[in-house]
Amino acid sequence: QVQLVESGGGLVQPGGSLRLSCVVSGSTLKYSGIGWFRQAPGKEREEVSCINFSDGSRYYVDSVKGRFTISRDSAKNTVYLQMNSLKPEDTADYYCATVFACYSWYMGAMDYWGKGTLVTVSS
Repeated sequence: QVQLVESGGGLVQPGGSLRLSCVVSGSTLKYSGIGWFRQAPGKEREEVSCINFSDGSRYYVDSVKGRFTISRDSAKNTVYLQMNSLKPEDTADYYCATVFACYSWYMGAMDYWGKGTLVTVSS
């Protein structure tokens, strides 16, 4: 079993930045990587980004390209999502999750995820 704990959310003004953290524990051998998805009230879940364990490939949904950066600190078992130039439409609960496939063009199905961290972008 895998446990994931997100942190770093909060209230930020449009144009601001936040860095989300995801601490991962347990065996991740059968997964391709770790990803982030978000869900806003009344909207469907949206896959945002993932990072591949093996080759470091990164996937980003079009709406965050150039603004968000995913990274990994293996020594700390932590995955980060640096979010810059935040927009009101980025407001959502953000979750990190184990993913079965992660390539630069594709983020696959997710298995385990944490309880999420809320990001609110508002003036």
